[in-house]
Amino acid sequence: MNMEKKTGTTTVGIKVKDGVVLAADTQASLDHMVETLNIKKILPITDRIAITTAGSVGDVQMLARLLEAEARYYQFSWGRTLTTRAMANLLSNLLNENKWFPYMVQIIIGGYVDEPELANLDPLGGLVFDKYTATGSGSPFAIAILEDGYKEDMDIEEARELALRAVRTAGKRDVYTGERKVQVMTITKDGMKEEFVKFNE
Repeated sequence: MNMEKKTGTTTVGIKVKDGVVLAADTQASLDHMVETLNIKKILPITDRIAITTAGSVGDVQMLARLLEAEARYYQFSWGRTLTTRAMANLLSNLLNENKWFPYMVQIIIGGYVDEPELANLDPLGGLVFDKYTATGSGSPFAIAILEDGYKEDMDIEEARELALRAVRTAGKRDVYTGERKVQVMTITKDGMKEEFVKFNE
């Protein structure tokens, strides 16, 4: 008897000179059932850094709590904010230390502390810094949109529109990606802005 359950999602991240945009669908699925249409797949860690998740919700929520605690401790100990790159390396180490019983997640981390940073991490802690990335079952569709639409000189609003288009495209083609609304997190030097955009807006 096959006990494996199919889950899915689409999350994307884009880094431009003005900041970082993270976007994700809001549907949680398990096997052939939609469990909820309103889950947040982008979690703030600080007021300047957030993570997305594809995979186990429980695993990423636990990792988010760990990262929040580490960020607060670093701020208290050193009197300055942990950078996105440093947090990505910390998360990579946490995932790698547990590789024999891995967290079932693929995470995008993005933020703007000293400068915009974006990274993708696999369940074993493999870490890649990039200009754009996608995770989840809909990522092949999303990455095609990102590849075609990304420009070096695009501004944060253009990056937001491209991220929305990538998730929407995946939602139309990947049965495990929700197609009702997209959670979008825009992070710039001025802070973090979260919004939920319906597919037809």
